[in-house]
Amino acid sequence: MGLRGPKPKRREVIWSPELAYAIGLIATDGCLSNDGRHLFFVSKDIQQIKNIKKCLGLKVKIGVHKAGIRMKNRNYHRVQWGDIFLYNFLLKIGLTPNKSKTIGALVVPDKYFFDFLRGNFDGDGSFYSYFDPRWESSFMYYISFTSASVLYVEWLQKTLNNLLKVDGHITKVRINEEKCSPIYNLRFAKRESLIVMNAMYSTRCEVCLSRKRLKIVRALRIVNKSLLSNRKKLTR
Repeated sequence: MGLRGPKPKRREVIWSPELAYAIGLIATDGCLSNDGRHLFFVSKDIQQIKNIKKCLGLKVKIGVHKAGIRMKNRNYHRVQWGDIFLYNFLLKIGLTPNKSKTIGALVVPDKYFFDFLRGNFDGDGSFYSYFDPRWESSFMYYISFTSASVLYVEWLQKTLNNLLKVDGHITKVRINEEKCSPIYNLRFAKRESLIVMNAMYSTRCEVCLSRKRLKIVRALRIVNKSLLSNRKKLTR
């Protein structure tokens, strides 16, 4: 008699826009446990949790994660699930347990890279805009991607240059000189940022973090720019 228990729900992992987006989230805010099977995802944004559940077809319950005692809002949302096939797939493309400072280049097909990038942006990316007081009517806007691993942001920069012919700029930031390791920002300004944003939001997959997309849309209205339709296919 064989061992009893739930049968594995997944026998293989196949690339799709939704999977690529979910991997982008996992690469930023997810975690592979050391047991070779379980995965975790934590976020303070409930939509982020719902998005990864939707993209991966997860039926697990949403739990509560207690952040550090110094954090003002210590309650985060959390999902945990077991999937040995997805776990091994993530290892194969370059993700590892305890990846924050060691993550490097990932194996992501060009066809799905911008879905992955949107997930990455929703996880650890940022967009900001402002009027520059040095020039009249000068409205500046930037998009950036952040990681504790310089190898990872260098890979993002190289891939975006290959696909979109944009350069961007990498900067190192130290939040606390004594206690914290540096973080690295890959930043794109104005013309290049618009190219990157249009690529991210022009894929067939419409899953995204609404508040970040809305922030971009509102800022671009000031300079009479707009994001391309989600359903418009990119020409590569």
